[in-house]
Amino acid sequence: MNLKKQFIEGLITQNPALVQLLGMCPLLAITTSMFNGIGMGAAVIIILTCSNVVISALRKVIPSKVRIACYIVVIAGFVTMVDLLLKAFIPALSKSLGLFIPLIVVNCIILGRAEGYASKNGIVGSALDGIFQGFGNMCALTLLCIIREFLGAGTFGGGLLNGGAGFQILPENVVALGMILPVGGFLTLGFVIAGVQYFMNKPKKTKEVAK
Repeated sequence: MNLKKQFIEGLITQNPALVQLLGMCPLLAITTSMFNGIGMGAAVIIILTCSNVVISALRKVIPSKVRIACYIVVIAGFVTMVDLLLKAFIPALSKSLGLFIPLIVVNCIILGRAEGYASKNGIVGSALDGIFQGFGNMCALTLLCIIREFLGAGTFGGGLLNGGAGFQILPENVVALGMILPVGGFLTLGFVIAGVQYFMNKPKKTKEVAK
């Protein structure tokens, strides 16, 4: 178990959203304010970590032929708990995210880590994998939220800072670029993924060895 390697993979080299391209639906649909991004990201971290722990603990008990169905039952249980807790304690976030909280049940990130990691590794490693992969997903969500909110509404921290109104960065009379619209989500995601791939695959400059 290599903590540094797991952290770097979750955040950058194997980022579930920007590299593995998993969980695209919420990434495009709810990334309109920082409040949404951090809220969805935190929910995914909790569900992913808890699901990984339980699936890892039961990996030798779950029959191979019904493992996917069992994974979904475990994930659905944690999604239901998170959904009810949000409705009880953070109703504004629950209303803003809507159906995308229940849809975490079939989120490819959760199922992918359950099948690819938790079902093959120990409890501690699976818990850390859930935390790091979830954190990488939350960073991607938050980054897209910041860009789309700034270019679409000219604000920063909407729903979270300054009493929920966010801070007005651009003058209100400046015409928005429409990044809050669905097409803005596709454009922003495309540019962010292109930027990540460029820096990941950028050739390193080699120093000339003096003869």
